[in-house]
Amino acid sequence: MISEKTKVGVIGVGHLGHHHAKHYHFQDDTNLVGVYDTDSNRGEEIAKQYNTKFYNKPSDLMKLCDGISVVTPTESHYNVAKMAIEDFNCHVFIEKPITETIQQADDLIALAKPKNKIIQVGHIERLNPALRVLEQYDLNPKFIEIQRLAPYTVRGTDVPVVLDLMIHDIDILLSLVKSDVKSIHASGVSIITDSVDIANARIRFNNGTVSSITSSRVAKDRVRKIKLFQENLYTTIDLLMEQTEIYSITNDPSLIPGVLKTEPFTQNNTDKHIAYQKPDLEKHDLLGLEIKNFIGSIKGQEKPIVNGVEARNALEVVIKINNMILEDLK
Repeated sequence: MISEKTKVGVIGVGHLGHHHAKHYHFQDDTNLVGVYDTDSNRGEEIAKQYNTKFYNKPSDLMKLCDGISVVTPTESHYNVAKMAIEDFNCHVFIEKPITETIQQADDLIALAKPKNKIIQVGHIERLNPALRVLEQYDLNPKFIEIQRLAPYTVRGTDVPVVLDLMIHDIDILLSLVKSDVKSIHASGVSIITDSVDIANARIRFNNGTVSSITSSRVAKDRVRKIKLFQENLYTTIDLLMEQTEIYSITNDPSLIPGVLKTEPFTQNNTDKHIAYQKPDLEKHDLLGLEIKNFIGSIKGQEKPIVNGVEARNALEVVIKINNMILEDLK
């Protein structure tokens, strides 16, 4: 148990790493020891902004820290995290995806386990209040439709859209469906970049649940929506607006606090009602919640929202989807 301020460092202070540094700086129980970036000018700038130190070598920073945020390009995640865990006994918070390959993810998980080191991965949508409110409901979806669309930007195009955007929704899907994947069918096309820019995957699980997921980074508007269908329940989730709407069928409206949407109708000789609920959700800075979760996990007060094994499993599905698309495009 660590009772004093948790000492942390940030490796990579580009667009997202900058926000990691900011949250560590303003968190009371955390000491931002320093930052490292391959761009020394950028590193010095961020260090000055948050009254900390820029280190010329990541190893010099890691040896002073309890935990490290790895906010570097995906291809360097493995080497940076491995150094932090193996050489300097640090806990790591790795931005998604966990690594480039399944073998790399397995290696990190195996390395961290005997050292009792935490691997937390930045699948930030898991903390979205529009998703977390579903923990109050008995979910057993039979069909799940997910859309994640975004206008084109240069940032993130170093990887296919499946690894850049769809991986968020694969992680969400695996958290919602408590069953193994049975089959995957996927297709995609390149529009602007040399890699896949639009992708669709249809995933069937052993319990019969089917999901259709579409991701695009060449859309006009941003869309992040999930629709869940199950017996007597339809749920629509807007992750962008952080809103959830729930439609349910009941023969006893007194059991549901929502507004009745229709007059009673008869089904199997029973009067039924359609009720509507839109829970009041409190908005939060999701990265701030992730950072607090990481520090709390280091202190032994809680568990990572998304651990290394969960991130590894999402990566495995995403890689299968991407390989299937690439094979189809040959």
